[in-house]
Amino acid sequence: MEAMESVDMAQLIFGASDLSAMINQSLEVETYLQAKSALDQDPEYRRLLPAFTKKKTEYEEVQRFGKYHPDFSRVSSEMRELKRTVEMLDTVQAFKRAENDLDELLYHVGRTIADAVSDTIKVPSNNPFLEAKASGCGTGGSCGCGTKKKK
Repeated sequence: MEAMESVDMAQLIFGASDLSAMINQSLEVETYLQAKSALDQDPEYRRLLPAFTKKKTEYEEVQRFGKYHPDFSRVSSEMRELKRTVEMLDTVQAFKRAENDLDELLYHVGRTIADAVSDTIKVPSNNPFLEAKASGCGTGGSCGCGTKKKK
């Protein structure tokens, strides 16, 4: 086993600060902030949001009793329709794309840092496809091929 160098915590903190500054200056963060601002200023979204929040509360109440609640079908149908209406807004779609792109960037940064420490460290992601790629052949997934010691 190789001798480990002691870590200078100040150097580590400065490095983390530099990394966060680079992330904050990335195209992904800029796009995300622009999409969030556009979403917040969209009059149609602002009109639909209170109705969606109210319907969501009603939907959660109905879900407690499931199909046995007398309004289950009506509320579920109205919720799906309202959700679809909100999701069809251009600003919502742009925000979701920007959010996914930023999430992917943060996942890859985390994955790079984790891999530098150990191949077995798990990095959470909101995207199941990214996690599936990381657990495949060669990374210690269910096939077991990544569990061999590297020289």
